[in-house]
Amino acid sequence: MRIGFIGLGNMGRPMARNLISAGHVLTVHDVHEAAAAEHVALGARWAASAAECASEVDVLITMLPNPRIVEDVLVREGAARALPPGALWIDMSTSTPAAAERVAEVFDIRRLDAPVSGMAKGAETGTLQIFVGGHPADFGQALPLLMAMGEADKILHVGAHGSGYTVKLMINLLWFCHLVATSEVLAVGVKAGVDLGVLRAALLTSPAASNFLENDMMSVLASGDYDDSFAMALACKDLGLAVDLGRDVGVSTELSAMVEQIYRRAKAQYGDHAGEMTPVRLYESLAGKQFRLPEPTLEVA
Repeated sequence: MRIGFIGLGNMGRPMARNLISAGHVLTVHDVHEAAAAEHVALGARWAASAAECASEVDVLITMLPNPRIVEDVLVREGAARALPPGALWIDMSTSTPAAAERVAEVFDIRRLDAPVSGMAKGAETGTLQIFVGGHPADFGQALPLLMAMGEADKILHVGAHGSGYTVKLMINLLWFCHLVATSEVLAVGVKAGVDLGVLRAALLTSPAASNFLENDMMSVLASGDYDDSFAMALACKDLGLAVDLGRDVGVSTELSAMVEQIYRRAKAQYGDHAGEMTPVRLYESLAGKQFRLPEPTLEVA
């Protein structure tokens, strides 16, 4: 199967590498040719344009930063027009149903939306979660490729075109809401005089326990790691897309809009490239201390 892959950033680069490692023949393209050096060294072919990358493939995969760039690549840069008849386009970007529909209105192409979750670590190890929207037969054709990039039991066909985008945006939205809510609770409790470790332990044994508090928050609590692998600029982009989707379908999103504003305030204060958990720092400032658990001590026999 001939595969074109466009978008070799933090996520796309290891995803394309995993496809090559699985034995697939790739043609690759990115705005920065240097990003493709390792893939070319592994046997991939470099394409100087998006249209060239799409011109002789059975499947075109895009992994791009936002919906506008997806449309630019497919429509204005000619990738959709260059696709051979019957080729399949798999968009693994975090995008929106509307963006893909605008491409489909111009070009009659087979397509799947298949955004991913699992961050850069999952991309490196080939253990991404993948949420796929589109025709079941197209999903069946794409499954061997998706399994080279994701964990088999976490590759889910979630419905018709656009469903994959929607599920991914809702996962991100809820995760960001968890982060803000958890940070606020910790700030109030710590500022009121409760030990951070005691407060966390109490929350984890209560009906308010969450996977976020138990696992994801530990990168901050244990080592002050705010997850630079996913930048605040991208987090704010995803929040904006989720809020826009709510408006498009007629659902009021007051809470989500507030979380988006908190994220944008953190981005303004700490920068576009700060880690996605950086809003925690806003609440650490309010509490007057960093949220850190003491390192466990080893008992000496």
